[in-house]
Amino acid sequence: MGVNSKKPDQVVYNENTEKYEAGLLPYATNSAAPKITPTDLTGWKNSNVSKVNHQIKTEYEELKNQYEKLMAQFEYNNLIYSAEFSFEPIVGQTYHLYEKKDENIFLSIISPNECNFKFKGSFKLNEDKMWIRLDSKKNNELLNK
Repeated sequence: MGVNSKKPDQVVYNENTEKYEAGLLPYATNSAAPKITPTDLTGWKNSNVSKVNHQIKTEYEELKNQYEKLMAQFEYNNLIYSAEFSFEPIVGQTYHLYEKKDENIFLSIISPNECNFKFKGSFKLNEDKMWIRLDSKKNNELLNK
């Protein structure tokens, strides 16, 4: 058969391979074949959309909490490094942050029960020179006192 010969529409002939392929196709090729009805996936989609949304919301809340902790840590580290102190802090040693009557912030080794200054928090300097909050007060309350 030549390239120019025309086959009827119901005949599935591949001109590249020069073979009839109707039996090889995964779908019907004539009007007598059974009707192809798409599966209704609405329930499956809705169920999985709900699961995915819950997963994304959970991960978002975790990231948001980590961000808030990181920002609180940044704020109190910034506050401590801008505070007054006349000594070089030692890694692993506990220090206490106070506010004077003139609202100046200072760092001291004196514990809160040994002085009358406004206590802001207790901290320890780690190996990375980052201040770690030790007292049980919430980190974000530090600046609000």
